[in-house]
Amino acid sequence: MSDDQALGITESKEYNTGEWYAEVVQKAGLANYGPDGMSGFIITRPRGYALWEGIQNYLDGQFKATDVQNAYFPLFIPESYLEREKDIVEGFDPEVAWVTHGGNQELEERLAVRPTSESIIAPYMAQWVRSHRDLPLRVNQWCSVVRWEATDTKPFFRTKEFLWQEGHTAHETEEEAYEETMTRLGQYRSLYEDVLAMPVMRGKKPEHDKFPGADTTTTVEALMPDGKSVQAGTSHYLGTSFAAAFDLTYSDEDEEELPAHTTSWGLSWRSLGALIMTHSDDQGLVVPPTIAPEQVVIVPIYQEDTEEKVLDYAEDLREELAEAGVRVELDDRDERNPGFKFNEWELKGVPVRFEIGPHEVDDDEVTVVHRPDGEQAVESRSDVVDAVEDHFDEVYAKLYARAEENLTENVRDAEDRASILGTIGQHGGYVRAPWCGKEECETEIKETISAEIVMVPFEDDEERHHPDVADGCTCAICDDEATETAFFAKSY
Repeated sequence: MSDDQALGITESKEYNTGEWYAEVVQKAGLANYGPDGMSGFIITRPRGYALWEGIQNYLDGQFKATDVQNAYFPLFIPESYLEREKDIVEGFDPEVAWVTHGGNQELEERLAVRPTSESIIAPYMAQWVRSHRDLPLRVNQWCSVVRWEATDTKPFFRTKEFLWQEGHTAHETEEEAYEETMTRLGQYRSLYEDVLAMPVMRGKKPEHDKFPGADTTTTVEALMPDGKSVQAGTSHYLGTSFAAAFDLTYSDEDEEELPAHTTSWGLSWRSLGALIMTHSDDQGLVVPPTIAPEQVVIVPIYQEDTEEKVLDYAEDLREELAEAGVRVELDDRDERNPGFKFNEWELKGVPVRFEIGPHEVDDDEVTVVHRPDGEQAVESRSDVVDAVEDHFDEVYAKLYARAEENLTENVRDAEDRASILGTIGQHGGYVRAPWCGKEECETEIKETISAEIVMVPFEDDEERHHPDVADGCTCAICDDEATETAFFAKSY
């Protein structure tokens, strides 16, 4: 371990959130910033990539269980392909990185480094679909994309290149395609709530903030402890616009040629940023056992005269846990004392620690310590392999409860412009307000306090709607009739 790691976390999550976050990412061994002159790029270290693999493995299983097949499409997209869908061009053009030369030779046509892949995937889906018997068609790819944003680098939150998955489907009807859209949104919600211990809210993006070319963009939003929202995953019903642009048609049972209804949906490693920001603390990384690279670390505590029996006891326990499928690490380094090891593994975010000293060996027991609250328990050695799953569940429940409390306590109502601005300025979090649906009302808030509408609740989600909207109230910003509820927040 480096000297920097040995120093531990020096910044405060509460008072210097940005600096604290960067320190946790680096000292917990998740990522490094890229080379000088390459602002916006990071190097993902093995521990960081292991977290991404945990997300990938869970979602990949969910996708395959619902008839999605993985594929891979080129990194480079001809400019002419992008231009076939004008909304894609207009929406992403400021962020597209272009390749103009191959070696020393200028290319006849510029190639875009993919900012998203609708325009390279749709043409090939069009080749694979001929009749209604070929539908539904579902493909997904795990890849990286590049969006040349002029923002400060924030590992996993804001980088020019990032890892993600993007799924693409084609269907006969709008109903089938919209059901697909909601299925994928539900899988993203499950990832956060069942794997990452993070409650999220589901809803739609406002009309002016939809994915370029989409009919409807749905979203899951996660609230961070600093009061900012994270767009944690999106699923889009694209209508027939992409099908029309790329000749993605099928023959129905009456041999009539019709455009397919398509969807796209994606989740990036921003989910890792949200995970780190939500659970970690001033001692370092905190992650739930469901996704932790190491679920248990065993730290032996001994003097010279007890070394052999303690290490033998610890190794037997490690083997038994590993055979049971637990991701376990035995830290038997001689050159580090137990206190140092405790701090290091807390910094790295291992959720459960087993402490084994001479007393544990003599009493045939194991001392169990939870991260992050330090709660301790003593388990019988004969029961500990079965009991460890209960400890995992306890740690997960505590993390989820803390994140849920943060969300519940930070949704506040506002009825006018002043209360929107005042509430966000004082408390952060989500402000729920009646809204007329006009972009200029959001713009007024955004220009004043850099907050935006992150979500509009689904029509049938009565719990999320502002109570006054159904009674015919006016917009909180202008005097027009309110037609829906808007959730305002600052966001990453």
